[in-house]
Amino acid sequence: MYELIQAIIMGIVEGLTEFLPVSSTGHLILTGELLGFVGDRAKTFEVVIQFGAVLAVLVLYRNRFVSLLNFNFKKGTGLNALHIILAMLPASVVAVALHSVIKKYLFGPQTVLIGLVAGGILMIIADRFKRNIAAQELDDITYKQAFAIGCFQILALWPGFSRSGSTISGGMLFGASQKAAAEFTFIVSVPIMAGASMVDLIGSREFLVKSDIPLFLVGLIAAFIVGMIAVVTFINMMKKLRLSWFAYYRFALAAIFLFIMF
Repeated sequence: MYELIQAIIMGIVEGLTEFLPVSSTGHLILTGELLGFVGDRAKTFEVVIQFGAVLAVLVLYRNRFVSLLNFNFKKGTGLNALHIILAMLPASVVAVALHSVIKKYLFGPQTVLIGLVAGGILMIIADRFKRNIAAQELDDITYKQAFAIGCFQILALWPGFSRSGSTISGGMLFGASQKAAAEFTFIVSVPIMAGASMVDLIGSREFLVKSDIPLFLVGLIAAFIVGMIAVVTFINMMKKLRLSWFAYYRFALAAIFLFIMF
C-alpha cells in the first residue's frame, strides 16, 4: 500500500511539474529522496510515468499534431513539422553524444540544486531582457526562432534546469511571447520526451517486471490526469504572471532542499 501511495505522489509531481518551468526531473529526484524511493527500479518508474505527461499533451493538442502531418513548409503557413524538427535537432544531437555521461554524473540532488538556481537566473534574464514580441501566437513562430529555442533546450539536459524553463526563456529572448513560447515548448516536448523515455526504457528493461505493473500504471495515470490540468492552468497563468515568479519559486525550493538534505 505504501508503494502505491509513493506512486501516486510521484505521478502527481511528474504531471504537475513536467510542463512548468520548475524542472520535473529535479522535483522527482528530490521527492524520491524524501520518500526513500530510489535506485534503478525508481528510475525506471520515473521513465514510465513520463509517458503519462506525454499523453496529456497529445490529448490536449491533438488537432495541432494532426495538422503537423501536412508537410507544407512555406513561410507564413503557420506551425509545421519543420519547426518541430529544427527545435528537436540541437538537443537530440547533444543527448545522443553525451547520454551516458549525463546519466552517470548529472542525476543527483546536488546537480539538481545547481540546475534549479542556474535555470532561475536564465528565466529572470529572459524576463528582463526579452526582445520586442514578433511572435505573439504559436503560428507566428519562425524557423529561426524554432532553431534558437532548440539550442536553449540543450540546457535542459542538465537535471534541474527545466526543459520548459530553458525553451520558454530562449523563445522570449528571440522575440516570442510567453504564451507562444510555452505552447511551442509543450508540442516540441512530446517527440523529445517520447524518444528519450523509450531509449531509457529499453536500457532499463531488466528492471521491468510483471509484479510492478499496478505500481507503474497508477503513477502513469496520476501523471496523465494532473498533467492535463497543469498544462491548461499554466497556459492561463502565462497570460498574467511574469516568468520571474517561477524563478523565485525555484530559488526557494533549492534553499528548502539544501536545508533538508545538507
